[in-house]
Amino acid sequence: MSTATPTDWQTRPTPETAQDWITRAAEVAAVLATDAAERDRVGATPYAEVRLLKDAGLVTLLGPTEHGGGGQDWPTLYRVVREIAKADGSIGQLLGYHYLWNWAARLVGTREQWEHVEAARNQWFFGGAVNPRDKDVVVTEDGDDLVFTGRKSFSTGSKVSDVTVLEGVLEGTDQHVFAIVPSDSAGLTFHDDWDNIGQRLTESGGVTLDGVRTPWASAAGYVDKEFRPRIYNTLNVPTIQLVFVSFYLGIAGGALETAAAYTRTKTRSWLHGGHERAVDEPYVIDVYGDLTAKLWAVEALADTVAAEGRKLHDDPDGVPEQARGDFEVRVAAVKARATDVALEISNRIFEVTGARSTATAEGLDRFWRNVRTHTLHDPVAYKRREVGRWFLEGELPEPTWYS
Repeated sequence: MSTATPTDWQTRPTPETAQDWITRAAEVAAVLATDAAERDRVGATPYAEVRLLKDAGLVTLLGPTEHGGGGQDWPTLYRVVREIAKADGSIGQLLGYHYLWNWAARLVGTREQWEHVEAARNQWFFGGAVNPRDKDVVVTEDGDDLVFTGRKSFSTGSKVSDVTVLEGVLEGTDQHVFAIVPSDSAGLTFHDDWDNIGQRLTESGGVTLDGVRTPWASAAGYVDKEFRPRIYNTLNVPTIQLVFVSFYLGIAGGALETAAAYTRTKTRSWLHGGHERAVDEPYVIDVYGDLTAKLWAVEALADTVAAEGRKLHDDPDGVPEQARGDFEVRVAAVKARATDVALEISNRIFEVTGARSTATAEGLDRFWRNVRTHTLHDPVAYKRREVGRWFLEGELPEPTWYS
């Protein structure tokens, strides 16, 4: 890809405000957009794309400024992911997951642990071998070490990551253990078996853990081998789901913008329509107006819900159970709407671009393939159920790996 060199980015002022960072993300997206369709077809490991994210400073967005990070909050992060996903849904997912795994130490770990993870200073890019539906990773004790053995079906970020978050169940217990290890650790083998119709560049293949060792002291949230739970630990699901919402909406926005550019320059008006230009045909105008209004509505809801969650992140030791549950319901609502709108937009753009827009060279199908692939992560009907139960009975979702 034709990325800017590190010097190009380093000569620019470091973004300071949230809007500055969103603008920076839009600049990076413009670079990614130049050959996004071709890169999707080739499916090569996105080393250059991750290098671009690092050079532009986006990977350290959440890091403290004293460590060279951006010092930004979650609402800004969601907007940054949305901007990147407009150009490339795969890279938007990679960046979003990186932020989540980067945050894992703060989510689960003690203050002493996460304050010593200098991810921003080292510009680490995070991957994650975390899939709670895979039960076959067992963690055993060996003196002062923990040993991870098993396999995970998915490991987004794998070969492009510097460090990987591992997850497994401590032998003889039901306790999950999280730890951060270098991605080139002995016994950690990433497989090139991600061969899905969408999100092709996310490096989401399986991973084998063959006796991967890490010190007991690195087990997030454990003190003297005992886990210290907090309600904040259960914010993983709503936070993850809002990242999903961000790149769904980004992909939808990118689909709409790309289709509109095609309609303006390539779509031919219909011979019976009475108009010389496709952009003047009433049904074309109606479809774009309808899809744009729907997208704007869900984006507004997403931004509102993100702002509601900020105070939970600001005080991780003081999250009330009621507030956590109410937040999860709000996230479930926006996840459901974002899924529906992103699928509709990425499908209906073909109605207003015409038959020739289905040419492989145009790559318009990648938007639908990307949304369709990832929105199957967890059934959206269960998100609507959370909202319905809360609305009818005031029932809070039980914190699980998916609620």
